[in-house]
Amino acid sequence: MTARATEARRAAVLGSPIAHSLSPVLHRAAYQELGLDDWTYDRFDVDEEALPGFFDGLGPEWAGLSLTMPLKRAVIPLLDGISETAASVDAVNTVVFTEDGRRMGDNTDIPGMVAALREHGIEEVESAAILGAGATASSALAALARVCTGEVTAYVRSAARADEMRQWGERLDVEVRIADWADAAEALHAPLVIATTPAGTTDALATAVPERPATLFDVLYDPWPTELAARWSMFGGAVVGGLDLLVHQAVLQVEAMTGRSPAPLEAMRHAGEQALAAR
Repeated sequence: MTARATEARRAAVLGSPIAHSLSPVLHRAAYQELGLDDWTYDRFDVDEEALPGFFDGLGPEWAGLSLTMPLKRAVIPLLDGISETAASVDAVNTVVFTEDGRRMGDNTDIPGMVAALREHGIEEVESAAILGAGATASSALAALARVCTGEVTAYVRSAARADEMRQWGERLDVEVRIADWADAAEALHAPLVIATTPAGTTDALATAVPERPATLFDVLYDPWPTELAARWSMFGGAVVGGLDLLVHQAVLQVEAMTGRSPAPLEAMRHAGEQALAAR
């Protein structure tokens, strides 16, 4: 999905709320490194109700969009097609406007997770645990379909969430075992733990980190480190953070929207680190 090349192009991230998004920092850093001086990247607070109208107002200067909650599924009916990766979890976080005028959707969260894990030396694990069962958990499960050869245990709070995770497991061909959130401390002994819960949710688990933890992937990046990630690092475990995910998925977005590869990962990461440090 290569973007049409013109001198001045636009891109943006949409969602609601959106003021916290680091996407403009990352994409603008990439444009600077790539010499795309006439490219701009903005943020717009757009909810599900306003999304169709926003699309109707887009002109030919638009190269692509990044999407965050609550738009990742709401956007699908507005598109001309979506990738297999996006279809696997019914979620689109990237829209590219092609040279022939089509609106094509993709999901860079899943390969972004895989790339972040590989950067930290995680190519394959025998089993894994997921903390939480929200929208991010389905992407985590899809990523684990590519790196986990055995069972994935999902720690959830409700029967409804348990059913959802079972269904995602069947759809993604991943063996999923459901466990109660009350037993979430057991997850910390897995070869790979992916925490997908909101800020503060896993704080109480920090005291249960084992003496020799393996790898924690905590998808949060602000505040950072989380109490769980800090304790994990203190005990010598490997930690993959939310900024790692954010940068790797943004790299894929930049490449898709600009048609330029490779995107400048390190420059984007540095820009993200600086922005977080300034908050």
